[in-house]
Amino acid sequence: MLFETTEFTLKDGRTALLLNPEEEHAQGLLDYLVKSAEETDFLLRYPEECGRYTLEGEKKLLENMKGSPNDLFLTCTVDGKVAGNCHLMMNGKMKIRHRANVAIALLKEYWGLGIGTKMFEAMLDAARANPDLMQVELEVVEGNDRAMALYKKMGFEVYGVRPNAIKLKDGTLLSETLMVNKLR
Repeated sequence: MLFETTEFTLKDGRTALLLNPEEEHAQGLLDYLVKSAEETDFLLRYPEECGRYTLEGEKKLLENMKGSPNDLFLTCTVDGKVAGNCHLMMNGKMKIRHRANVAIALLKEYWGLGIGTKMFEAMLDAARANPDLMQVELEVVEGNDRAMALYKKMGFEVYGVRPNAIKLKDGTLLSETLMVNKLR
């Protein structure tokens, strides 16, 4: 799904761009995947799992995302560097096409600057523009209080908990909180 590039000012005064990533962003996105996985246990991948992604594969993925009516993939750049991304995934199956899932991640150095809010506003605007969509869903890993606060601010409500959803390397089990934003 195509998105018109948007420029906005961060809370620290710098300028950021919210855009559909292009081929030239592929390496930055791969680097971002590894770094974001190193910074937190709240993502579903470890850094070493990112090695399976290739530059050519990432370029192809970006091209496919732009042409997909069921995906909106946005990247935020600050000073030309990838700061974060988000993905709105809609389903074409008739019984569940009224639902979409959203995922978001930011590098730690960009936390608290307003990027998450901007990305969610764009995602929710796109979701509302789709007459088939009635709700957007997401999951939050136990302990991710910053994300939970953002999601609640953006209108998401808790509807359940998935126990033992995440198993860390040390054996620690974490639950996931299931959240929904009812658009209509």
